[in-house]
Amino acid sequence: MLYIIKTHRWASFFIASLAILAVLVAGCGAGTITSTAGSSAPMTAPSNANLQKSAAPGGPQQYLIKSLNITMEVKDTQRVANDLQFWMSTTDPLSTAENINYEQVGDNLYNISMTFSVQAALYPRIESYLNTYPALHNGRLISTTKSTQDVSGDYIDTQSRLKNLRGEQERLLTLLSHASVLGDILAIDQRLTDVEGQIEQIEAHLNQLNGQVSFYTIAINLQPSQAVLSPPPVPWSPAKIWQDALGVAIAFAQVLATVVIWLAVFSMYIIPLVLIVWFVLRWRRLHTGRPIPATATNTSPPKPAS
Repeated sequence: MLYIIKTHRWASFFIASLAILAVLVAGCGAGTITSTAGSSAPMTAPSNANLQKSAAPGGPQQYLIKSLNITMEVKDTQRVANDLQFWMSTTDPLSTAENINYEQVGDNLYNISMTFSVQAALYPRIESYLNTYPALHNGRLISTTKSTQDVSGDYIDTQSRLKNLRGEQERLLTLLSHASVLGDILAIDQRLTDVEGQIEQIEAHLNQLNGQVSFYTIAINLQPSQAVLSPPPVPWSPAKIWQDALGVAIAFAQVLATVVIWLAVFSMYIIPLVLIVWFVLRWRRLHTGRPIPATATNTSPPKPAS
């Protein structure tokens, strides 16, 4: 009996020890799991924060249409135009040059206007480069005009209308597949045609908005500098005046020599014509200057007065 009691006590002690050990192991496991979760949280939190910031910084996502119009004065507009086109195509391979115009304002001098469509993500970099370009290339920045249009409402409303119309299109297709009466088929088909037409229009408008919010417009105007358009006056120089006068005299002599040569060549026609005109005038003068003879009506002398 005593042996049984001692054995029971040892069994109870063994079971209690196992229970305490299990509690200790569970506590260590919980602490390990908690520390692991705490160490992994800083790794994922920044990425989630960046994603949320890029998607919706302080509110719903905005859809913007931006444009930049910049005018600068440079010495060689043609060289600068080529330089900017090369830099634009290198910086943004997806950019397109929509319009390039040359207007001549002097001897080999041109006003040049260029319009580019650039990616919205690269727009800030391109804007900064163009604003600093004149100062870095001996030019002058004349004006910078920026415009921003928020089309978020139009964009979201267009997406919602397109979603609703596509849902209606699916319902109409389902009804059309189950319709058996000719009148119902015609009515559903007519409504389906109208819905599909509206879907095409809204999709075209949405594609236009996507292009405008994905690519921004940049217009660049290049003008020759005033120093190139208006060169400084030339100082008075007797030698220069002598050269100018001599050049005019030589040009006048050339004109006279040209006239003489022409007269010599056409003398075969001019001399006979002059002789004919001279003979005609002389003949007319001789015949118009001859006296007219008196008529013999009364030959008796007059009677003397009494």
